[in-house]
Amino acid sequence: MKHIIPLAFLFGLGALGGCATNDSLENLPPMPAAKPSVDDLKLGNGMDEPAPVDDKNKQAIQATDNDDLWARLRAGYGLDLNIENDRIRVQREWYARHPQYFTRVTRRSERYLHYIIEQAEARDMPLELALLPIVESAFDPFAYSHGRAAGPWQFIPSTGDYFGMQRTWWEDQRRDILKSTNAALDYLQKLSSRFDGDWLLALASYNAGGGTISRAIRHNEEAGKPTDFWNLNLPRETTAYVPKLLAIAQIIGDPDTYNVPLHPIANEPYFITVNTGGQIDLAQAARLADISVEELYLLNPSYNRWATSPDGPFRLLVPVNRAERFRNKLVHLPKDQRMQWGRYQIRPGDNLGAIARQYRTTPQVLRNINHLKNNTIIAGRTLLIPGPASTNSNDSLSAETRLAKTQSKRPKGRQRIDYTVQSGETLWEIARRHKVGVSELAKWNGIAPKDNLRVGQSLAVWTKGSLAGSPASVPAASNPNMVRKVRYAIRNGDSLYAIADRFNVSVNDIKSWNNSVASNQYIQPGQRLTLYVDIRQTH
Repeated sequence: MKHIIPLAFLFGLGALGGCATNDSLENLPPMPAAKPSVDDLKLGNGMDEPAPVDDKNKQAIQATDNDDLWARLRAGYGLDLNIENDRIRVQREWYARHPQYFTRVTRRSERYLHYIIEQAEARDMPLELALLPIVESAFDPFAYSHGRAAGPWQFIPSTGDYFGMQRTWWEDQRRDILKSTNAALDYLQKLSSRFDGDWLLALASYNAGGGTISRAIRHNEEAGKPTDFWNLNLPRETTAYVPKLLAIAQIIGDPDTYNVPLHPIANEPYFITVNTGGQIDLAQAARLADISVEELYLLNPSYNRWATSPDGPFRLLVPVNRAERFRNKLVHLPKDQRMQWGRYQIRPGDNLGAIARQYRTTPQVLRNINHLKNNTIIAGRTLLIPGPASTNSNDSLSAETRLAKTQSKRPKGRQRIDYTVQSGETLWEIARRHKVGVSELAKWNGIAPKDNLRVGQSLAVWTKGSLAGSPASVPAASNPNMVRKVRYAIRNGDSLYAIADRFNVSVNDIKSWNNSVASNQYIQPGQRLTLYVDIRQTH
């Protein structure tokens, strides 16, 4: 029977935790895993996944099995994989029914698995734990769950903060391969110690939170019941979470028995860390390393923008066989080609917030770059504006572009509405108004149901039906996907004529779509209009 370790012992573990107390470890909330689609081949950021750099020696590995990373992994197994019950069998049979998914996920792991195994071995942890990102994210570093968890190890914001992973305009370190891996292993070690070395309870706590597991243990103790994982009354997701990992480990332990092919991986590092010596444009770095921008983002997925963070860490992960080239090219790169800063001359009436919105940045970033103490700016002076080092950079994998790709995934039989969030609105209210589910609305917009909305935030709402069921005066377009049903909130100073001009429709169109203004020439700020707009023709 597993018992809760006394608090005096827990306080002795403080050196492992960094910045937080052990009381807060007990109270860290659940971290729901992402739910990757079996059929969707794209990553969570909407990006097509490039093949790993130089798929070398795969035939030799298959033939000899002498230098296979999977063999190294199996040799370090430490959990009891002889356990057999319905919960494990159901998960194992699911993976066996989806061999293509399993192969895709194991192939995706090639970039990261050697590093994870190396770190787990150094801590003398069971190497089955290196497979946990399959359960958490399908080894997709851009995965995002309904519980606001992000990255390969699916840290929620508060637990990421606890382990020192920063979230800024420039990056989200929950997606950083090095930081998130080491934080996850730290967390699992703490949880294992918390539950007297029981790794199954540690895994359950990683998903459901230590407090949830402790309460379940106390409940069973009071009832005179066993307190091992299999006998606890836990949330539904958690009851399947641990069996999933055990099933995956069993399959990888004997893939031939389960007829599930593994993508062969060489027992050697995939990437190496290179000191960049400062901030650098990611497209420029990819050219220097002779790899695609997509490859660089997959190894450095924490970055939200076109460049590394000006606050560091000043490093990039690059494929091992590109590292020397990258270092040499970086040494000879002129300083003015690392980054490009636009210049904006402040005009009368400007404010920092408006300038930040215009250039898709934030007032804080502009303050930091320009060494401003506050938001006060003076007409006639010049502001530095961050931007890609070349037009080829294209900002194609920035957070905004990734969001646009997510929002553009059209569910079958749905029509898109672009909705602008108003003050005080919640996701639930918006979902109810458009007769869609809160979870699906969140998924369409790359957010979690409990995320806070921002005034002015644009949401993609995919409603049932098509333009055929909309008013007859919907504008015609050569491509109907270019027509959007837009919910527009009237602002101070608006008129029907100004709105019609802005969206390239007629006043009569607006009146035919909105009974509230059909017989009334006056409109009020805050009033909402429905517009059918060809997005290529708006001003």
